[in-house]
Amino acid sequence: MGKKTGIMGGTFNPVHYGHLLLAEAAREYFRLDTVIFMPSGNPYMKKDISVLDGNIRAHMLRLAIKDNHRFSLSRMEIDRSGPTYTWETLAGLKKENPEDEFYFLMGADSLLMLENWKNPEYILQNCIIVAAVRGTGTEDRIKNIAQHLSGKYQADIRLLPSRYIDISSSEIRSRAKDGKSVRYMLPAQVAKYIEEKKLYRQVTTGEKHGN
Repeated sequence: MGKKTGIMGGTFNPVHYGHLLLAEAAREYFRLDTVIFMPSGNPYMKKDISVLDGNIRAHMLRLAIKDNHRFSLSRMEIDRSGPTYTWETLAGLKKENPEDEFYFLMGADSLLMLENWKNPEYILQNCIIVAAVRGTGTEDRIKNIAQHLSGKYQADIRLLPSRYIDISSSEIRSRAKDGKSVRYMLPAQVAKYIEEKKLYRQVTTGEKHGN
């Protein structure tokens, strides 16, 4: 019998405590054996957003999760050429570990947009979708879309009660650009790395993000 494996995808530009708390909450709630953090390489949906090079984002993730043996990092999307599609990532993981049960972790906003992703049928029919519900007044809308997707695609969608953390990568980037402190918004090692390398101090022309 395989493992129960969580997949936590995203730009992670940069990773912050909101990402880590969601991953840990899902790991505990669904008794996952491991959570794989999957930084995006060249995704196709948010092409107007410039992000740091994938190697830098992966390094920040590695710093953030190094003390948690249940968390791991995958470079699958970073090392893939061309646009990054979630369904291809999932297919690759299933091929590598056919016995594992995969839980795809996402925020409620991603669940609402999931049908707009590339090949949503494959995603919805080949893993368990875990959507974080943060008590921000959108619970009914999330339950409705979960019911719709479950019926249309015979999907297994599970809602994860999670605390609302008012931290965003965009705020961290903005504060870093202005030379303001980002301490306590993300792990100390990551904050130190951003400060030392003066990341986000100027507009970067790296990879683009999507889903």
